[in-house]
Amino acid sequence: MNNVNLDEIDRRILRVLQEDAKTPYSKISEELGISEATVHLRIKRLMKMGVIRGFQAIIDPAKVGKSITAIIAINSEPKMYERVLETLKKFEDIYEIYDVTGDYYAILKVRVNSRDELARILDKIGEIDGVKSTKTMYVLRTIKEESKIHL
Repeated sequence: MNNVNLDEIDRRILRVLQEDAKTPYSKISEELGISEATVHLRIKRLMKMGVIRGFQAIIDPAKVGKSITAIIAINSEPKMYERVLETLKKFEDIYEIYDVTGDYYAILKVRVNSRDELARILDKIGEIDGVKSTKTMYVLRTIKEESKIHL
């Protein structure tokens, strides 16, 4: 997790790509006043360094049958925690897992289409050897959800 030194051109390229990853290199080069070859090489370098991890479409979860979001906090047996995490990573409807400090060991972000599906996931999580307890927060509204990194 080393911090990478980025110059202003790198940052400007990243801002453009975060706004629209499909922006043609020609448009980026015109906007930044650099050659298309430079844009191409910079993006290739940023990918090689792991600054750009990939490109993907941002999908509205509700429109593809994942209208329910829940946040689940997990308490675990300390000696079994790594095994618990490995098991949780395999759950298709768990989209984010955070190892945290405080009252809980991990925080999960889950997306499903019904309360019944949420109940099934909670049951499966509760059955994982090493999970001591869970606390579930049902998301009523999403006020802000952003994937862009401010540079």
